[in-house]
Amino acid sequence: MPLSLDEAGHELTGDVVIRNTVDEAVLADAVGIDSFNIAEHYRQDMMDSAASIILAAIAGRTKRIRLGTAVTVLSTQDPVRVYTQFATLDAVSNGRAQLIAGRGSLIESFPLFGYDLNDYEEIFEEKLDLLMRLLRDQPVTWSGKFRSPLTNQYLSPPLPEGHLPVWVGVGGSPQSVVRAARYGLPLMLAVIGGPPIRFLPLIELYKRALVKYGKPLQRVGMHSHGLVARTDQEAAEIQWPHWAHVFEGAAAERGWARPTVERFQAEVDEGSLYLGSVETVATKIAWVIRLLGLSRFDLAYATGRVPHEQKMATIELYGREVIPRVRELLAEPAGALASVSQKTAATTTKSSSV
Repeated sequence: MPLSLDEAGHELTGDVVIRNTVDEAVLADAVGIDSFNIAEHYRQDMMDSAASIILAAIAGRTKRIRLGTAVTVLSTQDPVRVYTQFATLDAVSNGRAQLIAGRGSLIESFPLFGYDLNDYEEIFEEKLDLLMRLLRDQPVTWSGKFRSPLTNQYLSPPLPEGHLPVWVGVGGSPQSVVRAARYGLPLMLAVIGGPPIRFLPLIELYKRALVKYGKPLQRVGMHSHGLVARTDQEAAEIQWPHWAHVFEGAAAERGWARPTVERFQAEVDEGSLYLGSVETVATKIAWVIRLLGLSRFDLAYATGRVPHEQKMATIELYGREVIPRVRELLAEPAGALASVSQKTAATTTKSSSV
């Protein structure tokens, strides 16, 4: 939920961005999108530090769509509080809550909440362990290094069996993939750049680790950015300046290469930017679902400060036209997607989901 612009190019205030996000979720529900997911950041230009509150507001205005996070930065959250917030969301939404738990690719929450980055790996392991105990095995008696112990502890509200599914979000770390398998949790790949095929070895590692730990086969999903318009050119013209703005900031902050039109086009053609007309985006999504064996694809609709009206247009097209077309393509023989496969292999979704 970045700060966005109005149609005249003026930056909106944070409260307007939050209310616009609720409206975007209501539209996503109306057009048949399966889930709406909100990330977690602690930056001046992001308005998503309290996902459970925003999702609860969405729950009161929707009927069907699943409501979750992308991701919950569990490393700097208290698992007890995460449980109570999302079990409550599950209750008010009539069983529609879900979670993606991750370590977070940005680190602002560590100093904000008084955690040491030297504990980055250990703290996530401990907190995921506690969260899964709370979800699977109450009452809980537990002790760890980073919070006070629990003794024969029940939490409320209770969750009906099978409610509040938890996925582990992974950006490319093999250790994180193996951890997800060890807990028997589904895997969500957060892919923000590069050819999707490079994640195939991680998926194979995940499947082998599930077998090693004696866990049943789990689902694999992917989260990537994109934008849908009536034509490929229109989509590129809308997204390019905002994509460039985001990556100019990342280049200055992280020492990355500065964004170029050529790099942008390479992400559209061969990478992990799902941008273009309905047919272009649907064909690419169907191809990557088949390539990686995905059971879920989340589209983070628009990168950067794209105006609310253009986000709404993307949501409308994605729900009403892209998703049905993806399902048609996946019902066809594998050869129907060969041209996309050959094109991509040559160099080798806050989100809404298929």
